Amino acid sequence: MSNRTLAILKPDCVRKNLIGQVIAKINEAGFKVLALKMVKLTGDSAGGFYEVHKERPFYNDLVAYMTSGACVPIALEKENAVEDFRKLIGATDPKNAEPGTIRAIYAESIEQNIVHGSDSDENAAKEISHFFSRKELLENNGL
Repeated sequence: MSNRTLAILKPDCVRKNLIGQVIAKINEAGFKVLALKMVKLTGDSAGGFYEVHKERPFYNDLVAYMTSGACVPIALEKENAVEDFRKLIGATDPKNAEPGTIRAIYAESIEQNIVHGSDSDENAAKEISHFFSRKELLENNGL
């Protein structure tokens, strides 16, 4: 059974003009793109998205980083989407990421690590709905 995950190409990915290269890696790994857009997050939107981290010491820096430039949320579909995407992107800290993973190849630091990936099926559903309406997902699902 196919399931879904959310990827966000973060502001450092956009700034470095790596959108195409990262999407190519995602496609090569067998993911189907259901919906994609470029957005500039507001403080409220980024704060709401990362609310689960609100009590963590890095929360304010994370919100500031995610609002520092455009990002590209992408709804993806594949069997074992969440687990497979997390393997594809590698560890949060690129120094600990497996060779060949997106973060090992492109990321500079734990703070600027190129890409977000959902950490569970439940969070993937919430995160996708943060960026994409049901209508956007349905219209694009037939492609």
